[in-house]
Amino acid sequence: MEKETWRYIDSGYCSPEFNMALDEALLDWHSQGLIPPTIRFYGWNPATLSIGYFQKAKKEINFQAVKDQKLGFVRRPTGGRGVLHDQELTYSVIVHEEHEQMPKTVTEAYRVISEGILEGFRQLGLKAEFSIPRSEEEKRGLKNPRSSVCFDASSWYELIVEGRKVAGSAQTRQKGVILQHGSILLNMDEDQLFDLFNFPNERVKERMKQGFKNKAVATNDLAKREISINEAKTAFKKGFELGLNINLEPYELNEKEKFYVQKLAKEKYASDEWNFKR
Repeated sequence: MEKETWRYIDSGYCSPEFNMALDEALLDWHSQGLIPPTIRFYGWNPATLSIGYFQKAKKEINFQAVKDQKLGFVRRPTGGRGVLHDQELTYSVIVHEEHEQMPKTVTEAYRVISEGILEGFRQLGLKAEFSIPRSEEEKRGLKNPRSSVCFDASSWYELIVEGRKVAGSAQTRQKGVILQHGSILLNMDEDQLFDLFNFPNERVKERMKQGFKNKAVATNDLAKREISINEAKTAFKKGFELGLNINLEPYELNEKEKFYVQKLAKEKYASDEWNFKR
């Protein structure tokens, strides 16, 4: 069977509003049949705190800490909880929900897309596996998260190594298209991360932070060596090709496409109306 060719975009380090606008633009273009299914890798400049579509920004986020740390801030079009995008590889996958490889349910689509991430970790020599919440307590935790921090718990078919979460993802379906994007942690600073969220008091904050350290881990800590961003890109590009049985063809945006994304970024994802809507 001949492998399908998908588009591959490495957009480098972009502003938080440009990153979210480009993901939305790719979804729109794919829904209109203008582009094939696409996988994108990107980084953040500046380092950025993103929150899920349904989170209450002013209630959950310590904006003084965001300002003090000179971080960007943006609301994602997908669900999930807060993520500090810094020393990581961020990916997005854009594919029609009627694609022959895509199951109908969100959970099973996660599984299929995450095969690419699973294979990427294997390329780095790490034995990753899918998280499958088994106990009733774990399942309740997905519906009622203990904190606003994304890596505080694993959802269905997210990636864990040695029992701890190494990648977090979120998904939305709009205009008949699946957008899944997520973070593959290379390094992590738990103290910095937890300073960005509001807690009832310091005791609760410290308890949550200690619990978090048992649930999440950075790739470099597991590999016991420094994996560069370029090595990670190579590994996960190959991982997606193997996991989804596809070929990835590099592509760069043209000037017309860049202008469209920049306009969307300015009008939507840089606006207080969007970022503080909840």
